[in-house]
Amino acid sequence: MTGTLLSVALGFAFVCVSLSILLNLFRLWRGPLSADRILAVDTLTINAIALIVLFGIAYTTSAYFEAALLLAMVGFVGTVAYCKFLLRGDIVE
Repeated sequence: MTGTLLSVALGFAFVCVSLSILLNLFRLWRGPLSADRILAVDTLTINAIALIVLFGIAYTTSAYFEAALLLAMVGFVGTVAYCKFLLRGDIVE
């Protein structure tokens, strides 16, 4: 019984995260301002991390969790660099 409950919950989570990724892609494509696009990329990164974690739970391996951690670090640095470029026009001071 627990196995079926977990599979149903994972299926529902996959659908929700996939829908969220599609909505983020729409905002990335349609966003009128650069700030909207930066926020869409940051949220897309967070959703990709959630998707990787869901794969880790589904396949019961820790390699996916390490990949999610690496993506979180790279995504944070990328968002900071995008915002700094948007505000100042240059990344390196």
